[in-house]
Amino acid sequence: MPVTPNKAQRPYRGVFPVAPTIFDARGELDLEGQRRCIDFMIDAGSNGICILANFSEQFVLTDAERETVMHAVLEHVAGRVPVIVTTTHFSSSVCAARSQQAEAAGAAMVMVMPPYHGATFRVPEKGIVEFFKVLSGAINIPVMIQDAPVAGTPLSVELLARLARDFANIRYFKIEVAGAASKLRSLIEAGGKDIEGPWDGEEAITLLADFDAGATGAMTGGGYPDGIRQIIDPYFAGDREKAKAAYERWLPLINYENRQCGLIACKAMMQAGGIIKSDTVRHPLQPLHPATRAGLLELAKERDALALRWGK
Repeated sequence: MPVTPNKAQRPYRGVFPVAPTIFDARGELDLEGQRRCIDFMIDAGSNGICILANFSEQFVLTDAERETVMHAVLEHVAGRVPVIVTTTHFSSSVCAARSQQAEAAGAAMVMVMPPYHGATFRVPEKGIVEFFKVLSGAINIPVMIQDAPVAGTPLSVELLARLARDFANIRYFKIEVAGAASKLRSLIEAGGKDIEGPWDGEEAITLLADFDAGATGAMTGGGYPDGIRQIIDPYFAGDREKAKAAYERWLPLINYENRQCGLIACKAMMQAGGIIKSDTVRHPLQPLHPATRAGLLELAKERDALALRWGK
């Protein structure tokens, strides 16, 4: 049944980590584990949650599984925090239909990459504008454009500002390309009031620089929202020195996730802390090497990450 969307005041701000998709040891959906994962992420201080993103392994799910996970999460969250649903698809009509389903189910926002497929299938700027016109016209909730290297599609500041100016619900931008801080600063200058949510991504690896540039949200991995809150809360309160000290404390773990572990990091932490039973990723993705896992958990334990004790 539809869920009443979270009424948190816009603009949405803070940490909106990506929730992993939880599988059992056989690689099948584990909805009980999914719900525990979500409860942990909320208890750890997430201001909101994003589901079905790349760090959720959205690319290994069937369409039916996507819908199952979406409904399970939205019904379980039940409005406690805003939920962003990733609805990326190459087809304008399929992306629009996915987004309509997400809105009807109670999503607060959808996140979408520009249309791409593989290494070479791209559309020109005219096609990108028309794609977002179709999407914008299909729903009433905000759209976040994900500007990520995986799409391989250049999105200029001028194009992003134009999309925000021309389409009333295209208001959020997750910038995770090289030089993110410079691009965020330029986008804010070019788009003005139309840029409701300039956000940081890529596991917060450039978080402080991006917030200094004007970012107001961070979409990170799901393993330690409590750590990210220790950075952004003092930053929002005007205490940059305290935020900087917290960032320096958590940066080794942020770096290790970003450069050594990728999307499995949060699952490994959650499994180690008894939140979920299995940290399985779907084949052909590979499990962490035991030494890599040990390094991750050592850094997490040194920082007293809540994930390591929440489920015990």
